[in-house]
Amino acid sequence: MREDTSVTNFPRQHRHRGHATLPETVFFTRDELNAILNIYGRMVAAGLWRDYAIADSRDRASFAAFQRASERPQYQILKQPQLRHKQGAYAILSMQGQVLKRGHELPNVLKYFDRKLMKLVE
Repeated sequence: MREDTSVTNFPRQHRHRGHATLPETVFFTRDELNAILNIYGRMVAAGLWRDYAIADSRDRASFAAFQRASERPQYQILKQPQLRHKQGAYAILSMQGQVLKRGHELPNVLKYFDRKLMKLVE
């Protein structure tokens, strides 16, 4: 090996008590994001939402839906893998930060918005 060549060691995924540790950042899978964007499209068509933001971090991923871009998000859809064995990894938060729905499976949590859309039809 030449002197000016460097070797970069990539971090290994460490095991803790037989379980893999959480990844560096949490994000939505393709299927999760498709389900969320499906709800987003329906809410945009109903005139309730106009903008969104997606964020990731070490402990959570969030999808925030806005009525106007200059406002606080009306709703946040969170994925928190560290809660998957407790209350469930997925949650919907209100504008005030109140947990509106929490669960282990994203499709069941997203059904919260079906009720919102049904009220518009009546």
